[in-house]
Amino acid sequence: MTRLLFAPLLCLCAAPLIADPLSGAEFEAYATGKTLTFAEDGQPYGAEQYLPGKRVRWAFDQDTCKEGIWYEQDQNICFVYEDGLMPQCWQFFIESDKLKAVFQGESGTELYEAWTSDGPLACMGPHIGV
Repeated sequence: MTRLLFAPLLCLCAAPLIADPLSGAEFEAYATGKTLTFAEDGQPYGAEQYLPGKRVRWAFDQDTCKEGIWYEQDQNICFVYEDGLMPQCWQFFIESDKLKAVFQGESGTELYEAWTSDGPLACMGPHIGV
């Protein structure tokens, strides 16, 4: 009889814990001053440089950089870029000391921090050269 009482408790203890998304302050503390390269399913996806003042510089893999800003909305971190498209909202989590980003839209895209740098984002495109 005693074994049956403890069995449900063991099941609860073994259940994986689901982390809360990072708040805006937590995200800012983690990302500001870094350039993070993200991957999807092990393939490079893009990189973003997180600048002071909630400013960002984003480029898809081998693409032209876009300037933007981020802001906190509910449990999301939303990004708006100079191209004027709708805000792109994500939830960020820390997993194994790295960021995991989950897109808050139909695709549900999940990106993982693959590389981190303290240097600027290498931008391709029209603003290079003379």
